[in-house]
Amino acid sequence: MPAHPLAEQLARHLRGAVFDPGDASSAASEPAAPPAPFNGIARHRPALTVAAEDRDDIRTAVAHAAEQGLPVAVRATGHGITRPADGGLLISTHRMNEVRVDPATRTARAAAGVRWEQVIRAAWAHGLAPLNGSSPLVGVVGYTLGGGLGPLARRYGYAADLVTRIEVITADARVRQVSAGDDADLHWGLRGSKDNLGIVTELEFGLVPVDRFYGGGLYFPGWAAAEVSHTWRQWTATVPETMTSSLALVRLPDWPQLPEPLRGAHTVHLRVAHTGPVAEGEALLAPLRAVTRPLYDTVTERPYLEIARVHDDPVEPLDHHAHSVMLRDLDAAAVDQVLTLVGPEVSQCPAYMVELRHLGGAAGRPPAVPSAVGNRDAAFSLMVISPPGSTSAYADALLKRMIPWSTGRAYVNFLTGPLAISSAPEVHDPCDLARLAELKRRHDPDNMFRFNHNITPARERGA
Repeated sequence: MPAHPLAEQLARHLRGAVFDPGDASSAASEPAAPPAPFNGIARHRPALTVAAEDRDDIRTAVAHAAEQGLPVAVRATGHGITRPADGGLLISTHRMNEVRVDPATRTARAAAGVRWEQVIRAAWAHGLAPLNGSSPLVGVVGYTLGGGLGPLARRYGYAADLVTRIEVITADARVRQVSAGDDADLHWGLRGSKDNLGIVTELEFGLVPVDRFYGGGLYFPGWAAAEVSHTWRQWTATVPETMTSSLALVRLPDWPQLPEPLRGAHTVHLRVAHTGPVAEGEALLAPLRAVTRPLYDTVTERPYLEIARVHDDPVEPLDHHAHSVMLRDLDAAAVDQVLTLVGPEVSQCPAYMVELRHLGGAAGRPPAVPSAVGNRDAAFSLMVISPPGSTSAYADALLKRMIPWSTGRAYVNFLTGPLAISSAPEVHDPCDLARLAELKRRHDPDNMFRFNHNITPARERGA
């Protein structure tokens, strides 16, 4: 029996399960234990862990935690860990995995533990697609509450822009149904503030009419990094909104599962997703294919079921830090600054990957229903993925070099691990942050939900 005095009380009231103190992954021998996080850069050592079966389990766990003065963290897949839930109550939502698609209204409903791969399959059966992330293994809720910047962002915007209804449990253990017409303030704030204002138990969101796309990746040799990067930068100014792309400078491991030309190679990975006609996509990509012969080319027409082939993100757990900054512009001098720290001449680069992502289009316009997802003025994002054991010095140096082009903001979904959180620029505009702090005061005055990129309640800020 777990040692924490709250554990026995919870066990009597939950349909789910309660686990011993310590890292939730240590309970792996338990058949119902929460899975280990995808990113273990911050090891959780909570006072106790709850594997919730439904929203009532979450409501009960939050109510008991409030009585005991315990802070609360929530985890689905563990991709975007920020701060470890040491000494708190960790709620795992992995059992809550129901997905419903309504093709008539082009909407989907996803419970708290659903991954994007489940929604992609369910929607594709009706010729529809969600605005999922680059990895279909990512949880729907956490990704969307941070904004959700995916492979179709320039065509359709952020995932949060299509959210129509949110079921959320706030710190007072109330279940609230939130929409643009019902508690519009909370609906605004939940979209963009992650889990600062409560634990979301279900999302309803729009789907887009996409069942096929032209996309994949071009892997160029590292020695061509400068020419490819500068060509891509110029190319992004010419493409329509139907084309979303990113450029990653990657040092690939020598893994047998990788295609032979890529094993252990320093590569420039150009990722594209085009939702217009295939012939148009081929014509658009021709100038980049002409730079030099790719080591590997996976770009072709695909069913949306294969959207993961755009980025080809790792599918096995990978511990990492992620730092980011949003860029107002990307001129030739900015690209040169990136290459100075990650180009082929740099033999001791500690990063797994440095990525530039082209924004604008629908991602640069205000959504039909306003939200706390900012960064609409950013033309590009820059993200640095670093291994465990590294310090933030390399990422900090690169981000410092990018100050002349920076908006002064970061994107919260591209901030992972305590090092990134502690050194990150602010993620919200000042006026949005003040409004979020007031929402925090109203819905979580004791800052129960604090294991995140935390928003301090307004009264604690002297408001």
